Parts: sequence; C-alpha cells; structure tokens
Amino acid sequence: MVTTSVEHNSVMRPLRRMEESGVRITVVPAGTDGAVDARAVVAAFREETRMVVLVHASNVSGAIQPVGAVIAAARARGVLTLVDAAQTAGAVPIDLASLPVDLLAASGHKGLLGPQGTGFLYVRDGVDVVPLVEGGTGSRSESDHQPDFYPDALESGTQNSVGVAGLAVSLAWILRKGVEAIRRREIAFVEELLAGLSRIPGVSVFGPQDPSRRVSVVSFLVDGLDPAEVGRRLEREHGVLVRAGLHCSPNGHRTLGTFPAGTVRVSPGPFTTRGEVARFLAGVRKIRRVTG
Repeated sequence: MVTTSVEHNSVMRPLRRMEESGVRITVVPAGTDGAVDARAVVAAFREETRMVVLVHASNVSGAIQPVGAVIAAARARGVLTLVDAAQTAGAVPIDLASLPVDLLAASGHKGLLGPQGTGFLYVRDGVDVVPLVEGGTGSRSESDHQPDFYPDALESGTQNSVGVAGLAVSLAWILRKGVEAIRRREIAFVEELLAGLSRIPGVSVFGPQDPSRRVSVVSFLVDGLDPAEVGRRLEREHGVLVRAGLHCSPNGHRTLGTFPAGTVRVSPGPFTTRGEVARFLAGVRKIRRVTG
C-alpha cells in the first residue's frame, strides 16, 4: 500500500491496523506546503504494490493533490486507486468519466452540505469490494448469504434514511447552483483570506499560495498564541467559528512543521459572505494587535 504524509486519520488508522497484520505501508512525504509530487508517489510503487490511497485535497493545508497523474500511472501498472474526496466532493468539479479512479469515498457533511453521518463510496465497474459488515439488507431475504451485488453487498443494517433524505436535498441544491460556480466563489474567498492574513504582522499562513491550487481551507498561526486560544477568542469576541488543533491529521501537521499544537483553520463555504470574511480578518488583526 502506498499513501502520503498528509492523509486524514480516517485513512491512516485503517492502514496502521493493516500494517499490524503484515501489510507493508509506504508513506510518501509531501512538500512543506502540503502538496504531493505525483512523481514521488509513482516512484514508491513496487512490484508488490496493490493499492495507492491519496487524499484529493488536504484538510489541513488545503492543497489539491495531483490525483489524475497518480491514477494514470497506477492504472498502467495494475495498481488499484482509492481517493479520499471528503474535501472536494461538491466543492471541486470531479469528472469520473475522465478520472478513472477505482474507489472514491467522501463524507456527506462537508462540501456536499448534508447531515453528519452520511457519505458514499464510489466503486468502479469491475472492482470487487469484500463487505466489512454483513447482515440484513432487505433484499434476497430468502437466503442467509450476503448479497453479491451493489449497493446491497455493502449496506447491511438499517440505513440512515433521514440523513440520506437530507443529503439528497443538499445535492439537489448543489446541482442547481453548479459545482463550478461554487468553486469560483470559494477561490475568491481564499484569495481574499490569503491576501488579508499576509498583511497582518506576526501571522503565518500554510499551504499553496495560489488559490486555484487549494480548496477553501486556510490554516494559519498567530505568533505567541496557542491555536486553541486564537480559536476561542475569535468565537467569543468576534462571533467567528474556526477549527483549532490537529484536525485529525497529525502527519499532515508534522509535514507542515505545526505538530503538536496544530493550527487555526478557517473554511469559508458557499453560504459565507464577504462581510463575514471581513469580520474574521478584523478579528485576527485585533487579536494580534492586543497580544503583539
């Protein structure tokens, strides 16, 4: 198995458990901006490599990874590909017709704007996935063997019908709005955030400087302040909610040099306004001015 140093724990923890069972895991280091070099990933392939697991965009640095180049090289070598699209589904155009990935997984509560506890796994035709859980499916009830067809083979137990219904409403809104329009809006916000934060003395920003090379995730630090304190003050004093800490990606923060305290992460979405972005930047300026 080949993966990278900027993966979420939802990838790394299962891989570490597999490692305990004898599976060899190769972790390819990303650059200090959180971006992965496709050539380095491909160079890590060995004759025995069976799968490469790659995040589409880092939830820490926001860096969009070169999944297309990695997938093309993997297919040429007979290596399966799994892409974690939690940060890009619904926010970055993904064309599965031109991106021949074998498996693509995403949560429903991020860019897809759905309820927590929802998500999906895309399985390319011809790829067989062994069920992790087996049980009742409401189909083939005359048999005590697990169904061998999708999606039933992978959907044992009572489904989260309420969550799925909420996700369906969110998907309908995204389709009406258009992923391309959402992407343009979020790039504009990221550009404004990068420019605004760079003008505040004592603030360090992480990730690619080109807004088009990242999703709507901006991590930063304020000199002399713990990220958790910055997050608390932004919420308490300015009514701005951010996420501080390690963001379930300790290796990602080791890559950026921000482990163990982590960073402050701001993530504008499709419903964010320019006024809210301005309020956030004003809040960071005030916090820095008071402490600097």
